[in-house]
Amino acid sequence: MFVSERMSKDLITAGPDMTIYEAKMIMTEKGIRHLPIIDSVGKLLGIVTDRDVRDAMPSTLLKKVDYDITLAKIMNFPVRDIMTKNPLTIYAYYTIQDTLLMMQKKKVGALPVVDQEGYLKGILSTRDLLRSFVNVLNIDEPGCLLCIIVKEKQGQMKRIVDIITEEKISLGSVLVARVWDKEKRAIFPYLLTNNVINVKKKLLENGFELIDPMQWYLDQLPQKA
Repeated sequence: MFVSERMSKDLITAGPDMTIYEAKMIMTEKGIRHLPIIDSVGKLLGIVTDRDVRDAMPSTLLKKVDYDITLAKIMNFPVRDIMTKNPLTIYAYYTIQDTLLMMQKKKVGALPVVDQEGYLKGILSTRDLLRSFVNVLNIDEPGCLLCIIVKEKQGQMKRIVDIITEEKISLGSVLVARVWDKEKRAIFPYLLTNNVINVKKKLLENGFELIDPMQWYLDQLPQKA
């Protein structure tokens, strides 16, 4: 899946001369946390986040009169004074997976999407990524999540899929917890049905271990001293 398929294209943008007050009002009214700043022809200059706006606010330790005076001055400053210049960007042909890793590594909540000339084409936020993975995993459809413990050897996934398909059950998605045990893996198939009695029975008959997904999760949490 590519960024072009999931990025927001109906963009709300601002020019570098917009005041911080105006930017704050737009972000509040539109419910957005990232405001791309572009020039008159649509090239990306920077980006303002809700955190940038908060950081620009005067200290609450000031007396109310001093706070109000300082706030009024700050609100009239242009957004160019607080925007992140030359922000990290991505291209529309990047994959969603690579973009997710980039956002995690750089600790950013959104990435502007530009073309080769630097013109803004879209923006991809963590909200867009969440919607993407909900779609990919099919977890917006009614179903049941299983947790199957398997030994680390080839052919295990095929055996599980064969058992599920023999029961004429559709698979929404399959996740694998690889960093867990040297000799075992936890496989999480999401089945698009709530009638899983027979498939559970067949899995057990074939030597697989089933545990409650929530219990597996709780078992992975760090133990308190």
